[in-house]
Amino acid sequence: MRVLKFGGSSLANAERFTRSADIIVSNAKQSGTAVVLSAPAGVTNHLVAVVETVSQGLDGTSHVKAIEQTFQELILQLHIQYPNLESEPLLALIHNELAQLQQLLHGVSLLKQCPDNIQARILAFGEWLSINCMLQLVRAMNFNAELIIPQQMLLADQGGYLEAQVDIDQSKQRFAQGNFELDCIYLMPGFTAANSKGETVVLGRNGSDYSAAVLAACLDAKCCEIWTDVDGVYNCDPRVVSDAFLLKSLSYPEAMELSYFGAKVLHPKTIAPIARYHIPCLIKNTFNPQGEGTLISQLSSDAEQYGVKALSSLDEMSMLTVSGPGMKGMVGMAGRVFNAMARSQVSVALITQSSCEYSISFCIYSQDKSQAQQAVAAEFDLELKNNLLEPLETIDDLAIITLVGDSMRTNKGVSARFFTALAEASVNVVAIAQGSSERSISAVIPQQRSAEALRSCHQNLFDSRQYIDVFLVGCGGVGAALLEQIEQQQQHLAQQQIKVRVCAIANSRQMLMNAKGIDLSNWREDLNQAGLQHGFSLQSAAQLVAENHVINPVIVDCTSNDAIAMQYALFLDHGFHVVTANKKANTASMAYYHQLRQSAMANRRKFLYDTNVGAGLPVIENLQNLLRAGDQLLRFNGILSGSLSYIFGLLDEGLSFSQATAQARANGFTEPDPRDDLSGMDVARKLLILARESGLDLSLDDIDVQAMLPADFDSEGDVEDFMERLKQTDGHFKDKLEKAQRDGKVLRYIGQIENGRCSVSLLEVAEDDPLHRVKDGENALAFYSRYYQPIPLVLRGYGAGTAVTAAGVFADVLRTLNWKREL
Repeated sequence: MRVLKFGGSSLANAERFTRSADIIVSNAKQSGTAVVLSAPAGVTNHLVAVVETVSQGLDGTSHVKAIEQTFQELILQLHIQYPNLESEPLLALIHNELAQLQQLLHGVSLLKQCPDNIQARILAFGEWLSINCMLQLVRAMNFNAELIIPQQMLLADQGGYLEAQVDIDQSKQRFAQGNFELDCIYLMPGFTAANSKGETVVLGRNGSDYSAAVLAACLDAKCCEIWTDVDGVYNCDPRVVSDAFLLKSLSYPEAMELSYFGAKVLHPKTIAPIARYHIPCLIKNTFNPQGEGTLISQLSSDAEQYGVKALSSLDEMSMLTVSGPGMKGMVGMAGRVFNAMARSQVSVALITQSSCEYSISFCIYSQDKSQAQQAVAAEFDLELKNNLLEPLETIDDLAIITLVGDSMRTNKGVSARFFTALAEASVNVVAIAQGSSERSISAVIPQQRSAEALRSCHQNLFDSRQYIDVFLVGCGGVGAALLEQIEQQQQHLAQQQIKVRVCAIANSRQMLMNAKGIDLSNWREDLNQAGLQHGFSLQSAAQLVAENHVINPVIVDCTSNDAIAMQYALFLDHGFHVVTANKKANTASMAYYHQLRQSAMANRRKFLYDTNVGAGLPVIENLQNLLRAGDQLLRFNGILSGSLSYIFGLLDEGLSFSQATAQARANGFTEPDPRDDLSGMDVARKLLILARESGLDLSLDDIDVQAMLPADFDSEGDVEDFMERLKQTDGHFKDKLEKAQRDGKVLRYIGQIENGRCSVSLLEVAEDDPLHRVKDGENALAFYSRYYQPIPLVLRGYGAGTAVTAAGVFADVLRTLNWKREL
């Protein structure tokens, strides 16, 4: 014998009702079958609502009419599909039953209250009407079918009229006296039983599932199948975590833990009967009957590759804390607390106690908070009046996140990964509890962070991939090259279990966003058509992160915009990592320089800017590593401008200064206006960043920048006029070059740090100097330190070009994954 249960969503209309009937008769062809039905979706809600409405002296006719219409339409549609279905007697039954319902409601309206025994009778109407419709449909499909009347077979004296609990042993004896034939389909309304007086009682929340489990136990069924509108039990709520996956199997204890801590598919009381009698329970989807489903049995057969089987959450919780000096050493205090909760019929979801015995905290559903507060106040009235206990502390708007898995007992480090995941999502843990079975561990957190916590925990515990969500500001040369590199590297990164999604692209006018990742093959056209006409918006980016629970968002600044750079601290405070090629932030005031690092540390975010100096060369990271290892910078010489490196290299080859500058400009080595490079301020900014990294408290005004162009040269006017007048400087630079060559030297524009002072100037460089051969757009940086002297540590390579700079930015983006190790 197999027991099948169908929920309200599987019976919501004629099409679904028929689909459920097809599943029933298909099973009946293979083995004996018993069926438990809920009321069609919405019917029980109307019954609850009509009781509340009529109890207040209001008219509940609309609810009764809605129920009548639901069943009349169902029967008429079924009759169209199955003309031999006896619809007239069925419609008459509906009419008579609803007439009885009206009589009960009339009595409630006179009393202006609804006794529990009457409410139980009213709430049972939906299942009774539903099962009678299925009875006629199965018979119309030419199958033998009979009803099981739960009031005759299921004894439930415990729990009152509305939350009754079935006495399985007594009920089992009643079933043993019956004669159940394998060629007959037995149909029983769910949610319903009777007490020893024969009065109708209902079985509370998820009562139909419980009915199915009880019926399976009473019939010694081989399997209990719960047919619902999902494929089975998922390892996490798929509405919150998009890559949650279906669990093939669960043990009874795992299913109990999951259902207790918020899994919606099964209620804890449903599992108890099947676990007691070791009846396998299969969760199946009415809309996907061929799906594998989830099997709940004595042993879980899933490969325990994760240690953790699933994640669940309970929302709308409150935590109450009883504390004070009167707690310590007093025997029975915990008992008094929880006896008070039991007397008030308040369910306690989680308990934790401080090791010093100063306090006991427990979580309850927020709807029960007032009852719990009153119960504690009454129980400890004397202690509170004598200040032996502190006033009861309450924290609202909480959620409980729970890990569940039998193999957690044998897998080390599960708790560490759990709390690391919460830290990664910047989720504060209010309280912790772990069962002695080591099958579950729970954390109480703010409810508004529940979704982020679930996603972060799922990613850390079940997904070996690491995600980076990029918000790009500035899509010119460097930004466009970065997008191209990200697109090209996706397959290679996937092999390393890394997924980079570009969630936003912004220029000075528009902003394109997509939480699932922008299609980089067509980003220019999509950006041009973007509706946001204001450029980058932190508010829009933060809203996307919040609504989609993005865990690892990175703002990448590929502009030279002061306004964007001055928002970095806000970006960090909003939970973004910041990666930038923009030097403006690191050369602003020392106060802002320190604020950025403090914000990054406080928010557990990365602030990365390796391309500020040397483009794609790993300058900043190497310098920081040296200093962290105890080294000390004594002196620095460097060629920090790729454009000036290119220009002075051409002078070595015989070109004039104006020719070399024009060629550098034509080849894209300089800014559109070469005066930006020739002023030396770009070199000064880079030098200032290096000086600050080495611990010097300096500003841009402290850098001695010696002008490259002659003092009497007129550099005003537009770019073309300037380039034409630049020929006037050829003689000046020729003289300097010839003087240097007579001494076996070359000209190089160099930044220097020594004795706490910084300077930028045009110098003659000897052949034995590591900067002597640097040209063609290369950068070279010579660090003289305690560890590296007299031979310096030299970093050399191309320091200009969009592709090189974009590669450096990309490397910094990937380094944001390393922040997890620092938690």
